[in-house]
Amino acid sequence: MKKRIVLDTNIILVCASRRSRHNWVVQALLNNEYELCVTTEILMEYAEIIEQKMGVRASQAFMATLDNRDNVRHINTFYEFQLLTDEDDNKFVDCAIAANALFIVSHDSDFRRLNKIEFPIMEVIDLEEFKARMETLNSE
Repeated sequence: MKKRIVLDTNIILVCASRRSRHNWVVQALLNNEYELCVTTEILMEYAEIIEQKMGVRASQAFMATLDNRDNVRHINTFYEFQLLTDEDDNKFVDCAIAANALFIVSHDSDFRRLNKIEFPIMEVIDLEEFKARMETLNSE
């Protein structure tokens, strides 16, 4: 079974550009090293924010890449846990829980409160921890 991961939009933004030092996240996806779990809402947010920050062409190219990947898993969520104070971020939590993801990768401090919730268990890590975990998981 592949490693199922949810990436917050702030992570997508810092790794989407080929010139980014964090582009390894995209390269690992392209190399089938993990499954990216998304919902329609998450994909819409990715497209919107990439377009705002990087332009229409960058957004279209990135979304086309995601659309054509076998390791991008579309998740249907049927329950809203409402675990975060920022309503807009709850879609990532709901997706991660429904997908039985290993963790959510985010730099948003609001997500950190998930590490203190007993149920449902959902771990949140940053990019540096994600890189370390990927190296460990890939060496097993």
